[in-house]
Amino acid sequence: MTIGLDRVWAGWRADYLTEATGPGRDADAACVLCRVVADGTAIIWLGERVAAIVNAYPYTAGHLMVVPRRHVGELEDVTGDEAAELWSSVARAVRALKGAYRPDGLNVGANLGRAGGAGVPGHFHVHVVPRWDGDTNFMTTVAEARVVPEALPVSLDRIRTAWPA
Repeated sequence: MTIGLDRVWAGWRADYLTEATGPGRDADAACVLCRVVADGTAIIWLGERVAAIVNAYPYTAGHLMVVPRRHVGELEDVTGDEAAELWSSVARAVRALKGAYRPDGLNVGANLGRAGGAGVPGHFHVHVVPRWDGDTNFMTTVAEARVVPEALPVSLDRIRTAWPA
């Protein structure tokens, strides 16, 4: 008998993935990240070339993403100007999350391609996720689920307030 998680269930992501990449969708016209940026309701900060947005399906409270405003799927296709603004915005996101949540650490990363774990492989984005010592609670162990203890509008307001000027 082995102890530990064999899998992490995230069934709530099915609706998101179907909406983002479902059958009959034109990948460019239906890009969920392009729609989120255009809609504006989940935007923490909007730059000239990139935006910081709350993740609609967070792994922890404060989970955000920094995305190019232009629809670009591959890291190697991000322009130099986009990359400069993107990485400076990732640093600003780290400062904002440290100020808003006081986490013990953070994960910063990009999942490239579906096999690499990208939920939206057609639009490059960087995740910035606050982490705390012991943040996997009994729900992860017993129910193979995570509990996010904060509503998205609260996260949005909290991070916007802490976003560096």
